[in-house]
Amino acid sequence: MNDTLMVLPSSQHDEIRLVKVPRDLDRQEAYRFATGIIAQAEENNRNCRWEDIAEALEARGFEPVEAMIGPTLG
Repeated sequence: MNDTLMVLPSSQHDEIRLVKVPRDLDRQEAYRFATGIIAQAEENNRNCRWEDIAEALEARGFEPVEAMIGPTLG
C-alpha cells in the first residue's frame, strides 16, 4: 500500500513541510484533522514553532518527512 503525503504550504519557502498521513484517515479527514491540529496549536501558543505543531500532529499519527524544495519549474 502506498503512503499518502500531505504538503503543509507556507508563504516562506523554507517553512514548507511534508507529513505522512495516518493510514486510518482518508484525504478529507486528514485535511480536517491537520487544519484543526495546527489551528489549536497556534491558538494555544501564538509563538508556536514547527516543533510544537509537529509534536501535536505526531500525537494523532501524522509523521513528519524530511523533504527538500527543488528549483522552480519553467
